[in-house]
Amino acid sequence: MRTTIDRAGRLVIPKALRDRVGMSAGEVEITIEGSTLSIAPVTTDELVEHDGFLLLPTADGSLTDQDIRELRLADQA
Repeated sequence: MRTTIDRAGRLVIPKALRDRVGMSAGEVEITIEGSTLSIAPVTTDELVEHDGFLLLPTADGSLTDQDIRELRLADQA
């Protein structure tokens, strides 16, 4: 998929690609590997509110059953 960089250096990442990797507005980490730039969403362990629900953002958008169990147990401590 092609896109452009404007004169101010801004890059628009197409919605289909952002959705595919779970990227939303916010901070990203940019790394250089040879002549390649890699862009990854910055993940935190902070809860965010979305539509009245508290969510734990993840880069790939998935949590295992074990992850959820550990979060629930940590909340009860």
